[in-house]
Amino acid sequence: MRIATFNILHGRSLDDGSVDVDRLAAAVKDLDADVLGLQEVDRDQPRSMNADLTAVAAEAMGAVDSQFVAALSGTPGGTWMAATGDEQPGSASYGIALLSRWPVVSWRVVRLPAMRASVPLWSQQTNRPFLARDEPRVAVAAVVDGPLGRFTVCNTHLSFIPGWNKRQLRQLVRAVDGSPEPLVLIGDLNMQRGPATRHSGLQSIASAPTFPTGRPMRQLDHVLVRGPLRASGPAQAVQLPLSDHRALVVACESA
Repeated sequence: MRIATFNILHGRSLDDGSVDVDRLAAAVKDLDADVLGLQEVDRDQPRSMNADLTAVAAEAMGAVDSQFVAALSGTPGGTWMAATGDEQPGSASYGIALLSRWPVVSWRVVRLPAMRASVPLWSQQTNRPFLARDEPRVAVAAVVDGPLGRFTVCNTHLSFIPGWNKRQLRQLVRAVDGSPEPLVLIGDLNMQRGPATRHSGLQSIASAPTFPTGRPMRQLDHVLVRGPLRASGPAQAVQLPLSDHRALVVACESA
């Protein structure tokens, strides 16, 4: 089976600055993933033509089950607040999505709180310090009835604030303890491979730099595993005509 994770930058291309749902669909189709985790996903946002980007991706990959989970509700630059899970249909929101070509037996949402205080960070773009303000994060886990039997896959997008993202990762792993194994944790963790494995206690089965897309130097996106699952070949960091990340794809088999 092929597992992929992709931070889609709400479907925006760096080349023309626009969102094209057909371009997103073609990119997802090219990945040919059986299980796909997406981050920075819009739903009913004006900047992405009020599209349901999860539905676009699900149709493109032939998913039989999918779930979008909002981390934030409202529109960027306007009303922008933590999502609660009780948002009305048709309301603008932003978050993550998990999609599967195999049936999902059960879903679970784990909400990860934002750091309350602003934190001074260094900007590599401006070469100056700035005050960073965090935002709420979320994870979605699914028990999937796949060809190798049932397994759990969890998708997330963690904070960019160093230290806090590691705390969120440890909290998330504790939250999904006891789920059917193999356990697969995918997503943009905003940390490199060493800290990701160390703080999760899981094994990385996909090693490839994913950010920034043009000339990737860091691996921020990961596929981490606990239980009898291994990579059947080297992972690929796939450059696609949208986003500032490359998609990370790995083929897996029973260990």
